[in-house]
Amino acid sequence: MIRSLLYVPASEPRFIEKAHTRGADAVILDLEDAVAPSRKAAAREALADSVAQAGQSGTVIYVRINSEPELRFLDAEAACRAGAAGLLVPKTGSAAALAELAERLDPIERELGRQPLEFVPLIEDPAALLDARAIATAPRAVALALGGEDFATATGAVPTPETLRLPKLLLHYAAKAAGLRSYGLLRSVADYRDVEGMTASAREARAFGFDGASCIHPAVVPILNAAFAPSEEELAWARKVVEADAAAQRDGKGAYLVDGRFVDAPVVERARRVLAAAR
Repeated sequence: MIRSLLYVPASEPRFIEKAHTRGADAVILDLEDAVAPSRKAAAREALADSVAQAGQSGTVIYVRINSEPELRFLDAEAACRAGAAGLLVPKTGSAAALAELAERLDPIERELGRQPLEFVPLIEDPAALLDARAIATAPRAVALALGGEDFATATGAVPTPETLRLPKLLLHYAAKAAGLRSYGLLRSVADYRDVEGMTASAREARAFGFDGASCIHPAVVPILNAAFAPSEEELAWARKVVEADAAAQRDGKGAYLVDGRFVDAPVVERARRVLAAAR
């Protein structure tokens, strides 16, 4: 379970050194927006060290590559050779683009004897959003996420919770329809100082079924970890439902009450998922 994904500029050694201490389930070494054009090549070359350094506590390491054709594969190959678990692929426009990237990585991964890189397509324009179900079927795709700031720019909108809510939910449903994870809050993550707002948004996103979210500041990591993990109350409820279901199965009952509420198969499955998430 990945509840929190912390963006760290891949060109800043002082941030990379501390990344593994921040408590995030995953660290995203960012070669794209967080790195000045003049420093992108050096940041890419440094992945050989920074991936291992950021992941030394067992943290999952992703790399956000650049979208420009001349940089995309160079970044992906460097991340692959450095041992990253996967790529965040910005401005993904089609499943075909991801398939091409996977095809180019295949011989390198075979040479290294490593597992294939996972892909997290970032959807950042309306055309890609409308094609999200097809993109979700691409090779290696494990999750979908919306780039809220870029999406707002592409649509001429202001990135408020109201304007981002519908596109984020549509992408969330596309991910779930394909059996993928879904990352995001129903708002922009740029205003990380709004602790109250971030907390409320994280709880709301979990209620909708999102699996986790990314953040740009380590102060948000504990907020995400708490919001996207089952609470003690939820765990107690889930255990009670699963125990009641076992008793009902012995008695040949298909539906029954737990604490005065009707319980049937979908409720039991939800309870089992809560317990699985806790494990």
